[in-house]
Amino acid sequence: MSGAGERSASPAPCTIVILGAAGDLTRRKLLPAIYNLERDGLLPSSYAVMGFARRELDDEAFRAVAREGVASYSRRPAIEATWPEFERNLFYTRGSFDDPEAFVELKRRLDEVEAERGIAGNRVFYLSVPPSAIETCVEQLQVAGLAEAPGGSYARVIVEKPVGRDLESAREINDVVASVFDEEDVFRIDHYLGKETVQSMLVLRFSNSIFEPLWNQKYIDHVQITVAEEEGVGTRGGYYEEAGALRDMVQNHILQLLCLTAMEPPWSLDAEVVRDHKMGVLNCLRPLRGTEVDRHVIRAQYGPGRSGEGDVRGYRREDRVLPESTTETYVAIQAYVDNWRWSGVPFYIRTGKALPKRASEIAIQFKGVPPVLFNANPEMAVAGNVLALRIQPDEGLTLQIATKQPGPNAIISPVDMDFNYGTSFAGQSPEAYERLLLDVVVGDASLFMRRDAVEASWQWVTGILDGWQASGARWLPEYAAGSWGPVEAERMIEAEGRRWRAL
Repeated sequence: MSGAGERSASPAPCTIVILGAAGDLTRRKLLPAIYNLERDGLLPSSYAVMGFARRELDDEAFRAVAREGVASYSRRPAIEATWPEFERNLFYTRGSFDDPEAFVELKRRLDEVEAERGIAGNRVFYLSVPPSAIETCVEQLQVAGLAEAPGGSYARVIVEKPVGRDLESAREINDVVASVFDEEDVFRIDHYLGKETVQSMLVLRFSNSIFEPLWNQKYIDHVQITVAEEEGVGTRGGYYEEAGALRDMVQNHILQLLCLTAMEPPWSLDAEVVRDHKMGVLNCLRPLRGTEVDRHVIRAQYGPGRSGEGDVRGYRREDRVLPESTTETYVAIQAYVDNWRWSGVPFYIRTGKALPKRASEIAIQFKGVPPVLFNANPEMAVAGNVLALRIQPDEGLTLQIATKQPGPNAIISPVDMDFNYGTSFAGQSPEAYERLLLDVVVGDASLFMRRDAVEASWQWVTGILDGWQASGARWLPEYAAGSWGPVEAERMIEAEGRRWRAL
Protein backbone atom coordinates (compact mmCIF):
# COMPACT_ATOMS: atom_id res chain seq x y z
CA MET A 1 0.00 0.00 0.00
CA SER A 2 1.33 3.35 -0.96
CA GLY A 3 -0.15 5.33 1.90
CA ALA A 4 -3.35 6.67 3.40
CA GLY A 5 -4.11 9.24 0.70
CA GLU A 6 -4.12 9.46 -3.07
CA ARG A 7 -0.96 9.35 -5.15
CA SER A 8 0.55 12.80 -5.17
CA ALA A 9 2.12 12.87 -8.64
CA SER A 10 2.02 11.19 -12.02
CA PRO A 11 4.64 8.46 -12.41
CA ALA A 12 7.65 9.08 -14.64
CA PRO A 13 7.44 8.16 -18.34
CA CYS A 14 8.19 4.47 -18.93
CA THR A 15 7.86 1.49 -21.25
CA ILE A 16 6.07 -1.71 -20.24
CA VAL A 17 7.63 -4.68 -22.04
CA ILE A 18 5.52 -7.86 -22.01
CA LEU A 19 7.53 -11.01 -22.67
CA GLY A 20 5.05 -13.68 -23.78
CA ALA A 21 2.66 -11.06 -25.14
CA ALA A 22 0.82 -13.52 -27.40
CA GLY A 23 -0.65 -15.41 -24.43
CA ASP A 24 -4.10 -15.23 -22.85
CA LEU A 25 -2.88 -13.28 -19.82
CA THR A 26 -1.88 -10.35 -22.02
CA ARG A 27 -5.12 -10.33 -23.99
CA ARG A 28 -7.50 -10.95 -21.07
CA LYS A 29 -5.82 -9.06 -18.24
CA LEU A 30 -2.74 -6.96 -19.01
CA LEU A 31 -3.85 -4.96 -22.05
CA PRO A 32 -7.33 -4.25 -20.60
CA ALA A 33 -5.67 -3.17 -17.34
CA ILE A 34 -3.34 -0.78 -19.16
CA TYR A 35 -6.28 0.60 -21.13
CA ASN A 36 -8.28 1.31 -17.97
CA LEU A 37 -5.29 2.97 -16.32
CA GLU A 38 -5.06 5.19 -19.40
CA ARG A 39 -8.78 6.02 -19.16
CA ASP A 40 -8.36 6.94 -15.49
CA GLY A 41 -5.43 9.23 -16.26
CA LEU A 42 -3.08 7.23 -14.03
CA LEU A 43 -0.39 6.38 -16.55
CA PRO A 44 2.62 8.61 -17.18
CA SER A 45 2.25 11.52 -19.56
CA SER A 46 4.37 9.55 -22.03
CA TYR A 47 4.48 5.74 -22.11
CA ALA A 48 4.76 2.78 -24.46
CA VAL A 49 3.81 -0.91 -24.36
CA MET A 50 6.06 -3.33 -26.24
CA GLY A 51 4.90 -6.90 -26.80
CA PHE A 52 7.46 -9.67 -27.41
CA ALA A 53 6.66 -13.28 -28.36
CA ARG A 54 7.23 -15.96 -31.01
CA ARG A 55 3.91 -15.38 -32.73
CA GLU A 56 3.95 -13.74 -36.16
CA LEU A 57 2.53 -10.30 -35.38
CA ASP A 58 3.41 -6.72 -36.23
CA ASP A 59 2.38 -3.49 -34.51
CA GLU A 60 -1.01 -3.34 -36.23
CA ALA A 61 -1.84 -6.97 -35.49
CA PHE A 62 -0.86 -6.52 -31.84
CA ARG A 63 -3.12 -3.48 -31.65
CA ALA A 64 -5.95 -5.59 -33.04
CA VAL A 65 -5.31 -8.15 -30.29
CA ALA A 66 -5.54 -5.33 -27.75
CA ARG A 67 -8.80 -4.09 -29.26
CA GLU A 68 -10.35 -7.56 -29.07
CA GLY A 69 -9.10 -8.06 -25.50
CA VAL A 70 -10.54 -4.75 -24.32
CA ALA A 71 -13.84 -5.43 -26.10
CA SER A 72 -14.16 -8.87 -24.50
CA TYR A 73 -12.62 -8.50 -21.04
CA SER A 74 -12.25 -4.86 -19.99
CA ARG A 75 -14.52 -3.55 -17.25
CA ARG A 76 -15.16 -0.59 -19.55
CA PRO A 77 -15.54 -0.64 -23.36
CA ALA A 78 -13.24 1.17 -25.74
CA ILE A 79 -14.16 4.74 -26.59
CA GLU A 80 -14.03 5.17 -30.35
CA ALA A 81 -12.87 8.78 -30.18
CA THR A 82 -9.86 8.08 -27.98
CA TRP A 83 -8.88 4.54 -29.02
CA PRO A 84 -6.49 5.67 -31.80
CA GLU A 85 -4.56 7.74 -29.23
CA PHE A 86 -4.26 4.69 -26.94
CA GLU A 87 -3.24 2.16 -29.60
CA ARG A 88 -0.47 4.39 -30.97
CA ASN A 89 1.40 3.52 -27.76
CA LEU A 90 1.32 -0.24 -28.53
CA PHE A 91 4.16 -1.99 -30.36
CA TYR A 92 5.32 -5.54 -31.04
CA THR A 93 8.60 -7.32 -31.72
CA ARG A 94 8.74 -10.96 -32.72
CA GLY A 95 11.32 -13.25 -31.17
CA SER A 96 12.08 -16.45 -29.28
CA PHE A 97 13.07 -16.45 -25.61
CA ASP A 98 16.21 -18.47 -26.35
CA ASP A 99 17.39 -16.30 -29.28
CA PRO A 100 19.96 -13.64 -28.25
CA GLU A 101 19.55 -11.81 -31.56
CA ALA A 102 15.83 -11.37 -30.89
CA PHE A 103 16.64 -9.53 -27.65
CA VAL A 104 19.16 -7.35 -29.48
CA GLU A 105 16.36 -6.41 -31.90
CA LEU A 106 14.04 -5.81 -28.94
CA LYS A 107 16.56 -3.37 -27.48
CA ARG A 108 16.88 -1.58 -30.81
CA ARG A 109 13.10 -1.15 -31.07
CA LEU A 110 12.86 0.06 -27.48
CA ASP A 111 15.59 2.64 -28.01
CA GLU A 112 13.82 3.85 -31.16
CA VAL A 113 10.34 4.10 -29.61
CA GLU A 114 11.59 5.70 -26.40
CA ALA A 115 13.57 8.32 -28.30
CA GLU A 116 10.42 9.27 -30.24
CA ARG A 117 8.37 9.59 -27.05
CA GLY A 118 10.91 11.17 -24.74
CA ILE A 119 11.07 8.20 -22.40
CA ALA A 120 14.38 8.31 -20.56
CA GLY A 121 15.02 4.58 -20.22
CA ASN A 122 12.50 3.60 -17.50
CA ARG A 123 11.40 0.04 -18.27
CA VAL A 124 9.14 -2.56 -16.69
CA PHE A 125 9.66 -6.12 -17.97
CA TYR A 126 6.59 -8.31 -17.40
CA LEU A 127 7.54 -12.01 -17.60
CA SER A 128 4.24 -13.46 -18.78
CA VAL A 129 6.02 -16.77 -19.36
CA PRO A 130 6.00 -20.32 -17.92
CA PRO A 131 8.13 -20.77 -14.77
CA SER A 132 10.59 -22.82 -16.81
CA ALA A 133 11.31 -19.79 -19.04
CA ILE A 134 11.96 -17.24 -16.28
CA GLU A 135 15.67 -17.91 -15.96
CA THR A 136 16.21 -17.87 -19.74
CA CYS A 137 14.39 -14.55 -20.17
CA VAL A 138 16.26 -12.88 -17.31
CA GLU A 139 19.62 -14.03 -18.65
CA GLN A 140 18.74 -12.82 -22.17
CA LEU A 141 17.74 -9.41 -20.81
CA GLN A 142 21.12 -9.15 -19.15
CA VAL A 143 23.11 -10.25 -22.21
CA ALA A 144 21.27 -7.73 -24.41
CA GLY A 145 21.95 -4.92 -21.93
CA LEU A 146 18.25 -4.44 -21.23
CA ALA A 147 18.55 -4.99 -17.49
CA GLU A 148 20.92 -2.03 -17.13
CA ALA A 149 19.13 1.22 -16.36
CA PRO A 150 20.81 4.48 -17.45
CA GLY A 151 21.57 6.92 -14.66
CA GLY A 152 18.43 8.21 -12.97
CA SER A 153 16.14 5.63 -14.58
CA TYR A 154 15.01 2.13 -13.58
CA ALA A 155 14.68 -1.39 -14.95
CA ARG A 156 12.08 -3.45 -13.06
CA VAL A 157 10.94 -7.00 -13.60
CA ILE A 158 7.56 -8.58 -12.81
CA VAL A 159 7.60 -12.33 -12.16
CA GLU A 160 4.32 -14.27 -12.33
CA LYS A 161 3.54 -17.02 -9.86
CA PRO A 162 4.39 -19.77 -9.28
CA VAL A 163 8.04 -18.99 -8.57
CA GLY A 164 9.34 -22.56 -8.74
CA ARG A 165 7.59 -25.77 -7.77
CA ASP A 166 9.39 -26.44 -4.49
CA LEU A 167 11.91 -24.74 -2.20
CA GLU A 168 14.95 -25.79 -4.20
CA SER A 169 13.64 -24.63 -7.58
CA ALA A 170 12.35 -21.36 -6.07
CA ARG A 171 15.83 -20.63 -4.72
CA GLU A 172 17.38 -21.38 -8.12
CA ILE A 173 15.03 -18.96 -9.88
CA ASN A 174 15.52 -16.31 -7.21
CA ASP A 175 19.29 -16.68 -7.50
CA VAL A 176 19.20 -16.08 -11.26
CA VAL A 177 16.86 -13.08 -10.92
CA ALA A 178 19.02 -11.65 -8.11
CA SER A 179 22.14 -11.96 -10.26
CA VAL A 180 20.60 -9.52 -12.75
CA PHE A 181 18.13 -7.32 -10.84
CA ASP A 182 18.32 -5.78 -7.39
CA GLU A 183 15.65 -7.08 -5.01
CA GLU A 184 14.00 -3.64 -4.87
CA ASP A 185 13.40 -3.91 -8.63
CA VAL A 186 11.83 -7.40 -8.51
CA PHE A 187 8.03 -7.57 -8.26
CA ARG A 188 6.63 -11.09 -7.72
CA ILE A 189 3.00 -10.65 -8.63
CA ASP A 190 -0.03 -12.35 -7.07
CA HIS A 191 -3.23 -10.94 -8.54
CA TYR A 192 -5.21 -11.83 -5.40
CA LEU A 193 -3.37 -9.08 -3.53
CA GLY A 194 -4.72 -6.50 -5.95
CA LYS A 195 -8.36 -7.24 -5.14
CA GLU A 196 -10.24 -4.46 -3.34
CA THR A 197 -11.23 -6.52 -0.30
CA VAL A 198 -7.69 -7.80 0.21
CA GLN A 199 -6.28 -4.29 -0.01
CA SER A 200 -8.85 -3.16 2.56
CA MET A 201 -7.90 -5.81 5.11
CA LEU A 202 -5.38 -3.57 6.88
CA VAL A 203 -7.82 -0.65 6.80
CA LEU A 204 -10.55 -2.84 8.31
CA ARG A 205 -8.28 -4.03 11.09
CA PHE A 206 -6.36 -0.91 11.95
CA SER A 207 -8.91 1.85 11.27
CA ASN A 208 -11.81 0.37 13.24
CA SER A 209 -11.47 0.27 17.00
CA ILE A 210 -14.21 -2.35 17.33
CA PHE A 211 -12.10 -5.00 15.59
CA GLU A 212 -8.42 -4.79 16.45
CA PRO A 213 -8.82 -5.23 20.27
CA LEU A 214 -10.69 -8.48 19.53
CA TRP A 215 -8.30 -9.72 16.83
CA ASN A 216 -6.54 -12.37 18.93
CA GLN A 217 -6.80 -15.73 20.64
CA LYS A 218 -8.88 -14.34 23.53
CA TYR A 219 -11.88 -13.62 21.31
CA ILE A 220 -11.41 -15.52 18.04
CA ASP A 221 -12.28 -19.21 17.94
CA HIS A 222 -10.89 -19.95 14.49
CA VAL A 223 -10.37 -18.54 11.00
CA GLN A 224 -11.51 -20.09 7.70
CA ILE A 225 -9.94 -19.15 4.36
CA THR A 226 -11.71 -20.56 1.31
CA VAL A 227 -10.81 -20.27 -2.37
CA ALA A 228 -13.37 -22.27 -4.34
CA GLU A 229 -13.40 -22.73 -8.11
CA GLU A 230 -16.43 -23.95 -10.01
CA GLU A 231 -14.59 -25.15 -13.09
CA GLY A 232 -12.51 -28.29 -13.43
CA VAL A 233 -9.06 -28.25 -15.03
CA GLY A 234 -10.52 -27.98 -18.54
CA THR A 235 -7.75 -27.85 -21.14
CA ARG A 236 -5.04 -27.24 -18.51
CA GLY A 237 -4.67 -30.85 -17.45
CA GLY A 238 -0.98 -30.96 -18.39
CA TYR A 239 -0.16 -27.89 -16.30
CA TYR A 240 -2.24 -29.07 -13.38
CA GLU A 241 -0.50 -32.44 -13.28
CA GLU A 242 2.71 -30.53 -12.53
CA ALA A 243 1.11 -28.17 -10.03
CA GLY A 244 -1.88 -29.39 -8.03
CA ALA A 245 -3.97 -27.35 -5.62
CA LEU A 246 -1.25 -27.00 -2.97
CA ARG A 247 1.30 -25.46 -5.33
CA ASP A 248 -1.22 -23.61 -7.48
CA MET A 249 -3.24 -21.88 -4.74
CA VAL A 250 -1.95 -22.45 -1.20
CA GLN A 251 1.74 -21.56 -1.59
CA ASN A 252 0.98 -18.11 -2.96
CA HIS A 253 -2.61 -16.85 -2.84
CA ILE A 254 -3.84 -18.41 0.37
CA LEU A 255 -0.70 -17.98 2.45
CA GLN A 256 -0.65 -14.31 1.49
CA LEU A 257 -4.27 -13.95 2.61
CA LEU A 258 -3.34 -15.68 5.86
CA CYS A 259 -0.46 -13.24 6.36
CA LEU A 260 -2.69 -10.19 5.94
CA THR A 261 -5.21 -11.69 8.35
CA ALA A 262 -2.70 -12.63 11.05
CA MET A 263 0.05 -9.99 10.83
CA GLU A 264 0.89 -7.60 13.65
CA PRO A 265 0.10 -3.87 13.19
CA PRO A 266 2.84 -2.29 11.04
CA TRP A 267 4.21 0.99 12.30
CA SER A 268 3.98 2.50 8.80
CA LEU A 269 2.72 1.61 5.31
CA ASP A 270 6.21 1.60 3.87
CA ALA A 271 6.55 -1.45 1.63
CA GLU A 272 9.39 -3.02 3.59
CA VAL A 273 7.63 -2.50 6.93
CA VAL A 274 4.45 -4.18 5.69
CA ARG A 275 6.40 -7.05 4.13
CA ASP A 276 8.47 -7.51 7.30
CA HIS A 277 5.27 -7.96 9.28
CA LYS A 278 3.88 -10.47 6.79
CA MET A 279 7.16 -12.34 6.96
CA GLY A 280 6.71 -12.51 10.73
CA VAL A 281 3.57 -14.61 10.20
CA LEU A 282 5.35 -17.04 7.88
CA ASN A 283 8.14 -17.44 10.42
CA CYS A 284 5.54 -18.46 13.03
CA LEU A 285 3.63 -20.97 10.90
CA ARG A 286 3.80 -24.32 12.67
CA PRO A 287 5.66 -26.78 10.38
CA LEU A 288 3.70 -29.78 9.15
CA ARG A 289 5.84 -32.86 8.69
CA GLY A 290 5.55 -36.63 8.85
CA THR A 291 2.46 -37.82 10.74
CA GLU A 292 1.33 -34.22 11.25
CA VAL A 293 0.64 -34.06 7.52
CA ASP A 294 -1.71 -37.04 7.77
CA ARG A 295 -3.56 -35.46 10.72
CA HIS A 296 -3.86 -31.87 9.51
CA VAL A 297 -3.90 -32.05 5.69
CA ILE A 298 -6.58 -33.58 3.47
CA ARG A 299 -6.16 -33.97 -0.28
CA ALA A 300 -8.58 -35.34 -2.85
CA GLN A 301 -9.59 -35.29 -6.52
CA TYR A 302 -12.92 -34.44 -8.06
CA GLY A 303 -14.77 -37.37 -9.53
CA PRO A 304 -17.72 -37.50 -11.93
CA GLY A 305 -20.57 -35.14 -11.19
CA ARG A 306 -22.17 -31.93 -12.28
CA SER A 307 -20.61 -28.51 -11.73
CA GLY A 308 -21.68 -25.21 -13.21
CA GLU A 309 -23.74 -25.78 -16.31
CA GLY A 310 -22.51 -29.20 -17.37
CA ASP A 311 -21.45 -32.71 -16.50
CA VAL A 312 -17.90 -33.28 -15.26
CA ARG A 313 -16.20 -36.57 -15.99
CA GLY A 314 -13.72 -36.59 -13.11
CA TYR A 315 -10.12 -35.43 -12.87
CA ARG A 316 -8.40 -38.70 -13.83
CA ARG A 317 -10.56 -38.81 -16.95
CA GLU A 318 -9.62 -35.31 -18.13
CA ASP A 319 -7.41 -34.72 -21.18
CA ARG A 320 -3.65 -34.82 -20.51
CA VAL A 321 -4.16 -36.27 -17.02
CA LEU A 322 -2.65 -39.64 -16.10
CA PRO A 323 -5.29 -42.31 -15.34
CA GLU A 324 -3.32 -43.21 -12.18
CA SER A 325 -2.67 -39.58 -11.18
CA THR A 326 -2.29 -38.67 -7.51
CA THR A 327 -2.34 -34.91 -8.16
CA GLU A 328 -4.73 -33.20 -5.76
CA THR A 329 -7.51 -30.91 -7.02
CA TYR A 330 -8.66 -30.21 -3.45
CA VAL A 331 -6.71 -29.56 -0.30
CA ALA A 332 -7.81 -28.66 3.24
CA ILE A 333 -5.33 -27.76 5.96
CA GLN A 334 -5.56 -27.09 9.68
CA ALA A 335 -2.71 -24.63 10.30
CA TYR A 336 -1.47 -22.75 13.36
CA VAL A 337 0.43 -19.49 13.81
CA ASP A 338 2.49 -20.04 16.94
CA ASN A 339 2.83 -16.58 18.38
CA TRP A 340 1.33 -14.64 21.28
CA ARG A 341 -1.64 -13.26 19.31
CA TRP A 342 -2.76 -16.52 17.71
CA SER A 343 -1.70 -19.25 20.13
CA GLY A 344 -4.12 -22.18 19.85
CA VAL A 345 -6.30 -20.60 17.13
CA PRO A 346 -6.66 -22.92 14.11
CA PHE A 347 -6.62 -21.48 10.60
CA TYR A 348 -8.66 -23.76 8.37
CA ILE A 349 -7.65 -23.49 4.71
CA ARG A 350 -9.47 -25.10 1.81
CA THR A 351 -9.32 -24.77 -1.93
CA GLY A 352 -10.53 -26.94 -4.75
CA LYS A 353 -11.76 -27.26 -8.30
CA ALA A 354 -15.21 -28.43 -9.48
CA LEU A 355 -16.87 -27.09 -6.33
CA PRO A 356 -20.46 -25.76 -6.29
CA LYS A 357 -19.56 -22.13 -6.93
CA ARG A 358 -16.72 -19.70 -7.52
CA ALA A 359 -16.16 -17.95 -4.21
CA SER A 360 -13.28 -16.73 -2.06
CA GLU A 361 -13.56 -15.42 1.47
CA ILE A 362 -11.81 -14.96 4.79
CA ALA A 363 -14.11 -15.71 7.73
CA ILE A 364 -13.27 -14.72 11.30
CA GLN A 365 -15.28 -16.88 13.71
CA PHE A 366 -15.50 -15.23 17.12
CA LYS A 367 -15.97 -17.21 20.31
CA GLY A 368 -19.49 -17.71 21.60
CA VAL A 369 -21.01 -16.03 24.64
CA PRO A 370 -21.10 -17.87 28.02
CA PRO A 371 -23.86 -20.50 28.47
CA VAL A 372 -26.14 -18.23 30.49
CA LEU A 373 -29.14 -15.97 29.78
CA PHE A 374 -29.98 -16.34 26.09
CA ASN A 375 -27.38 -19.06 25.59
CA ALA A 376 -28.36 -21.25 28.53
CA ASN A 377 -30.20 -23.89 26.50
CA PRO A 378 -27.62 -26.15 24.79
CA GLU A 379 -30.31 -27.27 22.31
CA MET A 380 -30.71 -23.67 21.15
CA ALA A 381 -27.11 -22.52 21.37
CA VAL A 382 -26.40 -18.99 20.12
CA ALA A 383 -23.84 -19.02 17.34
CA GLY A 384 -20.74 -16.89 17.71
CA ASN A 385 -20.36 -13.78 15.60
CA VAL A 386 -18.73 -14.13 12.19
CA LEU A 387 -16.95 -11.46 10.16
CA ALA A 388 -16.68 -12.66 6.55
CA LEU A 389 -14.65 -10.79 3.92
CA ARG A 390 -15.74 -11.72 0.42
CA ILE A 391 -12.84 -11.51 -2.02
CA GLN A 392 -14.73 -12.72 -5.09
CA PRO A 393 -17.01 -12.59 -6.91
CA ASP A 394 -19.04 -9.98 -4.93
CA GLU A 395 -16.38 -8.05 -3.05
CA GLY A 396 -17.51 -6.84 0.35
CA LEU A 397 -17.99 -8.04 3.91
CA THR A 398 -20.69 -9.44 6.17
CA LEU A 399 -20.90 -9.25 9.95
CA GLN A 400 -23.22 -11.87 11.41
CA ILE A 401 -24.78 -10.96 14.75
CA ALA A 402 -27.46 -12.48 16.97
CA THR A 403 -30.78 -10.70 17.41
CA LYS A 404 -34.23 -11.41 18.77
CA GLN A 405 -37.03 -12.41 16.46
CA PRO A 406 -40.18 -10.26 16.74
CA GLY A 407 -42.75 -11.68 19.12
CA PRO A 408 -43.34 -12.43 22.81
CA ASN A 409 -40.71 -15.18 23.10
CA ALA A 410 -36.95 -14.66 23.28
CA ILE A 411 -36.06 -16.53 20.11
CA ILE A 412 -32.54 -15.68 18.95
CA SER A 413 -31.60 -15.75 15.28
CA PRO A 414 -28.46 -14.78 13.36
CA VAL A 415 -28.77 -11.84 10.95
CA ASP A 416 -26.29 -10.39 8.49
CA MET A 417 -25.07 -6.80 8.31
CA ASP A 418 -23.84 -6.63 4.74
CA PHE A 419 -21.55 -4.28 2.80
CA ASN A 420 -20.90 -4.58 -0.93
CA TYR A 421 -18.35 -2.49 -2.81
CA GLY A 422 -20.34 -2.53 -6.00
CA THR A 423 -23.48 -1.01 -4.45
CA SER A 424 -21.93 1.18 -1.75
CA PHE A 425 -19.54 3.19 -3.91
CA ALA A 426 -20.16 4.88 -7.22
CA GLY A 427 -18.31 3.40 -10.14
CA GLN A 428 -16.58 0.07 -10.67
CA SER A 429 -13.67 -1.12 -8.60
CA PRO A 430 -10.43 -1.35 -10.58
CA GLU A 431 -9.35 -4.83 -11.59
CA ALA A 432 -6.51 -6.38 -9.61
CA TYR A 433 -3.99 -6.08 -12.44
CA GLU A 434 -4.72 -2.38 -12.81
CA ARG A 435 -3.67 -1.69 -9.23
CA LEU A 436 -0.66 -3.97 -9.36
CA LEU A 437 0.70 -2.66 -12.67
CA LEU A 438 0.37 0.90 -11.43
CA ASP A 439 2.19 0.00 -8.22
CA VAL A 440 5.11 -1.37 -10.25
CA VAL A 441 5.28 1.79 -12.37
CA VAL A 442 5.43 3.99 -9.26
CA GLY A 443 7.76 1.57 -7.44
CA ASP A 444 5.45 0.54 -4.56
CA ALA A 445 6.21 -3.09 -3.61
CA SER A 446 3.78 -3.39 -0.67
CA LEU A 447 1.49 -5.88 -2.43
CA PHE A 448 4.28 -8.01 -3.89
CA MET A 449 6.12 -10.97 -2.38
CA ARG A 450 9.69 -10.49 -1.29
CA ARG A 451 12.25 -13.22 -1.89
CA ASP A 452 12.39 -14.33 1.74
CA ALA A 453 8.58 -14.65 1.86
CA VAL A 454 8.51 -16.76 -1.31
CA GLU A 455 11.11 -19.13 0.10
CA ALA A 456 9.50 -19.27 3.55
CA SER A 457 6.18 -20.17 1.91
CA TRP A 458 7.84 -22.90 -0.11
CA GLN A 459 9.63 -24.24 2.95
CA TRP A 460 6.31 -24.70 4.75
CA VAL A 461 4.60 -26.20 1.69
CA THR A 462 7.55 -28.47 0.92
CA GLY A 463 7.11 -30.10 4.33
CA ILE A 464 3.64 -31.15 3.22
CA LEU A 465 4.85 -32.28 -0.20
CA ASP A 466 7.56 -34.39 1.45
CA GLY A 467 4.96 -35.95 3.75
CA TRP A 468 2.83 -36.89 0.77
CA GLN A 469 5.82 -38.32 -1.03
CA ALA A 470 6.75 -40.43 1.98
CA SER A 471 3.22 -41.78 2.33
CA GLY A 472 3.48 -43.55 -1.04
CA ALA A 473 -0.25 -43.07 -1.69
CA ARG A 474 -1.31 -44.66 -4.98
CA TRP A 475 -4.79 -43.15 -5.05
CA LEU A 476 -6.63 -40.21 -3.52
CA PRO A 477 -10.16 -39.92 -2.15
CA GLU A 478 -12.68 -38.56 -4.62
CA TYR A 479 -15.44 -36.02 -4.12
CA ALA A 480 -18.32 -35.61 -6.53
CA ALA A 481 -17.92 -32.65 -8.86
CA GLY A 482 -20.35 -29.99 -7.67
CA SER A 483 -19.97 -30.92 -4.00
CA TRP A 484 -17.99 -29.04 -1.33
CA GLY A 485 -15.22 -31.59 -1.13
CA PRO A 486 -14.42 -34.96 0.41
CA VAL A 487 -15.96 -36.32 3.59
CA GLU A 488 -12.45 -36.53 5.05
CA ALA A 489 -12.27 -32.72 5.14
CA GLU A 490 -15.57 -32.59 7.00
CA ARG A 491 -14.29 -35.11 9.52
CA MET A 492 -11.10 -33.14 10.11
CA ILE A 493 -12.88 -29.95 11.14
CA GLU A 494 -15.77 -31.69 12.91
CA ALA A 495 -13.29 -33.56 15.10
CA GLU A 496 -12.57 -30.16 16.67
CA GLY A 497 -16.28 -29.38 17.15
CA ARG A 498 -16.44 -26.98 14.20
CA ARG A 499 -17.96 -26.94 10.72
CA TRP A 500 -17.03 -25.50 7.34
CA ARG A 501 -18.99 -22.40 6.45
CA ALA A 502 -21.66 -22.61 3.79
CA LEU A 503 -20.77 -20.18 1.00
